[in-house]
Amino acid sequence: MKEFVMVVLVTAIWFGHIPSMRSGYLYFVTNRPHGVLYVGVTSDLSRRIYEHREGLLPGFTKKYGLRQLVYYETFPLVVDAIQREKNIKHWPRQWKDNLIATMNPEWRDLYDELM
Repeated sequence: MKEFVMVVLVTAIWFGHIPSMRSGYLYFVTNRPHGVLYVGVTSDLSRRIYEHREGLLPGFTKKYGLRQLVYYETFPLVVDAIQREKNIKHWPRQWKDNLIATMNPEWRDLYDELM
């Protein structure tokens, strides 16, 4: 049994199936400059933003039409991106706007730059 568990663990690590071992992204999407904001985390930024743009994800982002990627950060481990998201969710709105302005002062959609 020990050998089986070790093989599964090594295989999971090798192929990146342990969530904490993958890289991650923190991102902001909006519906317009200085509009409604959503902060999220994903391990596949291009796919997730595509899902937002096409309205494939039910919930807050679909309800408010949040389709424009205006900010993102890359992390070597997804757990670091999750911690950053938790911190940012407690920030005042002005701090979030200021953070976006450091990367994207015009609040333009960054989606095409991912490709």
